[in-house]
Amino acid sequence: MIDVPNISSSDVIAFLALLIAVYSAWHQRAVNATQQRVNEFLLQQGENEALDARKADLGANFIKLGNNKHRLKIWNKGKATARNIRIEFPDGNDIVDEGDIRRKFPLEALDQFQPVELLAMVTWGSNGKQHIKLVWDDDSGSDNEKSIYATI
Repeated sequence: MIDVPNISSSDVIAFLALLIAVYSAWHQRAVNATQQRVNEFLLQQGENEALDARKADLGANFIKLGNNKHRLKIWNKGKATARNIRIEFPDGNDIVDEGDIRRKFPLEALDQFQPVELLAMVTWGSNGKQHIKLVWDDDSGSDNEKSIYATI
């Protein structure tokens, strides 16, 4: 005959406690891994925000002020001040007034949301799209550049 050991209620409770401890340890490991990923994400997000705070982001577009009155508006939508702003027209310039460019550029500084406007003379033969290259310095580095295709 096979001898069956006596299992008491305290043995059952101890076994259940062991199962709960194993499950808790496994679950805590998963929670720790998730927390590690969240911490890494938050750290990366903080680093990205710190870098964004040091960058300027220039934009440009033509605006119409009335009958045959146009301006090329350049603005800084970044968080940092843009310095030593230069403007180039890689495909040639047949709209923006060259004298106005020489008077205003290189522009010493452009703070966040600050604009500068240049006179634009649109005629029937003018190209409706201008390739504009903006180059500037900011706290993130020198000679940052952005190419924009502004349309009239």
